[in-house]
Amino acid sequence: MARDTTDTQPIEGIDELVGYLAAGNKPREKWRIGTEHEKFPFYVDGNAPVPYGGERGIRAILEGMQEKLGWDPIMDAGRIIGLVEPTGQGAISLEPGGQFELSGAPLESIHQTCREGNAHLAQVREIAEPLGIRFLGLGGSPKWSLADTPKMPKSRYEIMTRYMPKVGTKGLDMMYRTCTIQVNLDFESETDMRRKMQVSLKLQPLSTALFANSPFTESRPNGLQSWRGDIWRDTDNQRSGMLEFCFAPDFGFADYVEWALDVPMYFVIRDGHYHDMTRYTFRQFMAGAARNEVPDGLPTMGDWANHLSTLFPDVRLKRFLEMRGADGGPWRRICALPAFWVGLLYDEQALDAAEALTASWTYEEALAMRNAVPELGIAAPFRNATLRDVARDVLAISRMGLKNRAKKNRDGYDETSFLNTLDEVVARGTTSAEEMLSAYHTRWGGSIEPVFMEYAY
Repeated sequence: MARDTTDTQPIEGIDELVGYLAAGNKPREKWRIGTEHEKFPFYVDGNAPVPYGGERGIRAILEGMQEKLGWDPIMDAGRIIGLVEPTGQGAISLEPGGQFELSGAPLESIHQTCREGNAHLAQVREIAEPLGIRFLGLGGSPKWSLADTPKMPKSRYEIMTRYMPKVGTKGLDMMYRTCTIQVNLDFESETDMRRKMQVSLKLQPLSTALFANSPFTESRPNGLQSWRGDIWRDTDNQRSGMLEFCFAPDFGFADYVEWALDVPMYFVIRDGHYHDMTRYTFRQFMAGAARNEVPDGLPTMGDWANHLSTLFPDVRLKRFLEMRGADGGPWRRICALPAFWVGLLYDEQALDAAEALTASWTYEEALAMRNAVPELGIAAPFRNATLRDVARDVLAISRMGLKNRAKKNRDGYDETSFLNTLDEVVARGTTSAEEMLSAYHTRWGGSIEPVFMEYAY
């Protein structure tokens, strides 16, 4: 989320919070695709991390991008921490360790998503390369320790950094040393949201497996294919995970609200200042717990929107659904992730097929997959088969959905080609992480340094 919300409308009751989510319902003709992708900046000289300040730091990249694009700066305590397109069609933001994120515009096709990604990478290279900076497309930082990793001057991250060690063992790694690709997708009704939420929660471990791309930590193999996936197993389990209640046949907006109300908050913003609220749940905040501690200490709809953005389930519900399972990766993966989910969820025939395929899957089975995937990738077991076998069926459904959409580019090609990189994973039987590990043990000569050349933007 590039910019925190400051909507001052007071909250009168829980029904308003449910209504906030329900306001995301959109007719099919207005469904769009919003893709987010993060990458690690590094100095080409020595493959070192890039700090915020200085003539060759991240602030200089943001200032150069602002001048080039004409986007509005996002400021925090007088420091530039992001950019937003003036009409809200896209934003650039910083993750805690300097990970550079594009939050893409809501677009109609994967062709447009790919063009957007290409344009962004070309723009950022134009600014960064004269500074001796490139960007790495992996799911986890392969070289730098937490102590080596820079910290971005963003107020919400200061609160999170203090809080994370209290609620899990890997929260700081999540913040400072991981990158993801995500896609945000629409729904037309509560029933449509439920179907998409349940199918995508069950298939999120498959997404993690297909996109597994983080096998190194502090210059050595970490024994995992998706270190990022493993990190999410103990970051803050009050606000993350598969959310068993979402598997209920009558799951709806109100159920998500009831869960979110009992998750501890991170902050509220008053007069541009971030107030630490980690000792309160949103329900306690609504009951007046901070009335005497925070100026205007009663909750607003802006507080609610910000709170929803600090929840981290595998599929996050806001006024759209966020698919959150994939590691960051190279350019082709930026296009493949939205193609995978759009094919499954944006065509009725495909959604019917995906729902039928996963209808008998239990929460316990999905959780077992989620726990196995970080180490085993597409070789993770499922019933009498593996996720590689499941992937064949799921990719066939996604391809059907994309074909049915019939969104063609200027040359007459539909969106199905964007799945090719995932078809290759299944055909090989090895993930990107396994390919990197093979290179490490052979042609890289036991060094992770070549990853900065081969996986750089």
